[in-house]
Amino acid sequence: MHQFQLQLTDQLYAQAKRRAGEAGFKSVDEYIADVVSDELTEDAENLDHLFTPERIAHIDSVIANVKAGGKTYTVEEADALLAAHREDWIRKNGQ
Repeated sequence: MHQFQLQLTDQLYAQAKRRAGEAGFKSVDEYIADVVSDELTEDAENLDHLFTPERIAHIDSVIANVKAGGKTYTVEEADALLAAHREDWIRKNGQ
């Protein structure tokens, strides 16, 4: 295994640190090594690395909410809701 030093801007480091935490990594170094490894891996279709314990817990909580009678949306309802949010954002932000 090779070890090297990498320089990041403060902004990139802060973003990497945030993403590392969100994905459940113990350190920014582990997160960056995982990102580089994924990028260089030939089997780009393997998405297992995306299913961190935190994301699985979130998915499980959503499933439990649905099973408990929480609101669900059809594709059409979701499209309409997203379109309404988009229009609202455009109206507020002038785009």
